[in-house]
Amino acid sequence: MLTREVVVGPVRIGGGAPLPLIGGPCAIEDERHALMMAERLVRITEEATVPFIYKSSYDKANRSGVRSYRGPGLAEGLRILGKVKANFGCPVLSDVHQVSEVEPAAEVLDVIQVPAFLCRQTDLVVACGRTGRPVNVKKGQFLAPRDMANVVEKLRSAGCQAILLTERGTSFGYNNLVVDFRGLRIMRDLGYPVVFDATHSVQLPGGAGDHSGGERQYVPALARAAVAFGVDALFVEIHQDPDHAPSDGPNMLRLDDLPPLLDEVRTIHSALPHR
Repeated sequence: MLTREVVVGPVRIGGGAPLPLIGGPCAIEDERHALMMAERLVRITEEATVPFIYKSSYDKANRSGVRSYRGPGLAEGLRILGKVKANFGCPVLSDVHQVSEVEPAAEVLDVIQVPAFLCRQTDLVVACGRTGRPVNVKKGQFLAPRDMANVVEKLRSAGCQAILLTERGTSFGYNNLVVDFRGLRIMRDLGYPVVFDATHSVQLPGGAGDHSGGERQYVPALARAAVAFGVDALFVEIHQDPDHAPSDGPNMLRLDDLPPLLDEVRTIHSALPHR
């Protein structure tokens, strides 16, 4: 079944469009790092002929520890993301955490993202839906895939039809996530494009005590499997040196490992029957 198409600047998602990448560092570190990463990611995706949306968070409000790095904050983070968009022409995505952030975020972001832990927050979801921007909602680790129908209905009640739904793993006991690939089809049957988050799906939430762990080595395999199963976009957090990244390093993909992964998933996607 073809989903409806969501248009984000020059990028088309769903409706049989080419498979795009949503990617970038977990959190914005500073302007220099953001521009460096954006330049390299734009170059890599252009060489691979993969449509690209740059993702990085201005605030990681759900960190495990009180001293964990959160990002530069709303105003500075949006300024940096605006500069990324102006310099490289790529759409930008970041997540919002409270209703007061939504309006200023919508002035800069091309896609507004609702984090998994907040996907049931009605006021936040509805506020995002009212902006006129495409909205990407990450399925909560605690939700069944069918429960995302309620999220879709909240967005539609606010007049939003440019909806993306993202799978990022389901809680499996303590400090562990698993991916039930049936959920990709269940969410896709709601009629909107489904995104697979290959890096948060290998996260070990709180697995390192005061911060989360991760199993980066499984990112390529899960990404390949999700594309073969049939998704409309791939979400991958990427860093040039993830072992020293201030946020989510254990589950981020190394930048140097991105080109071969893009070649693999593009080949898989092109071999799929018309969906």
